Amino acid sequence: MSLSPASANPPAGSARPASAILSIDTSVGTAVSIVESDGVVLSVAASPNPLGHAEVIGGLLVRALAEASLTAAGIAHVAAGMGPGPFTGLRVGIAAARTFAQGRGVPVVPVVSHDAIALEVFLADALTDAETPRFAVVTDARRREFAYSVYDGIDDDGLPIRSAGPELIARDALDERLAALGARRHDAAAVPAAMLGLAASRALGAGRTIGPDDALYLRSPDVTVSAGPKRVTP
Repeated sequence: MSLSPASANPPAGSARPASAILSIDTSVGTAVSIVESDGVVLSVAASPNPLGHAEVIGGLLVRALAEASLTAAGIAHVAAGMGPGPFTGLRVGIAAARTFAQGRGVPVVPVVSHDAIALEVFLADALTDAETPRFAVVTDARRREFAYSVYDGIDDDGLPIRSAGPELIARDALDERLAALGARRHDAAAVPAAMLGLAASRALGAGRTIGPDDALYLRSPDVTVSAGPKRVTP
């Protein structure tokens, strides 16, 4: 699999100046999107499979660029979903985002993946003029745990206000925790890459950093550095 910008170029080039945001998330499934700097969504490509991120991300990247009628030269920023998510899957998307950005010489914009889900909830409610009470985005962290983040509205820059999390919690303890926090539960089986790009666009417009530089694994990887060879007694 090649993730270099050159290999991602569709046959038809684009004369547009570089202004679009490529967003990539592999915290829950695999999702790629291209959004203009003003928030207009140009393309979305996704796989709901929680596994196989490395196998599908290259094809999704090519598809997103082709559907947006862009070459890699049209990308000005790369938004990376920083989790929370399982170690193996999450690192694939972050590595892809960083590799693409490095090849293009453009900045990476880190975004908490739960923020993209929350932004979708707020925008959906806004379309119906419905008020959005305090809620928690909940995603499957595997190993009988959930990851959750609590949200309390949208700020003046149009970005979700996260008041708690992301945190890990045992599955059978989640509902009690959310009841104590006064937050309704919103389970998500996918991260909308378009909302990741929109959050990045709004953060860039406000001159803000809204995500961490490091991945939000929340749990240490299984593989650890060896302490050295074991001593064998003859």
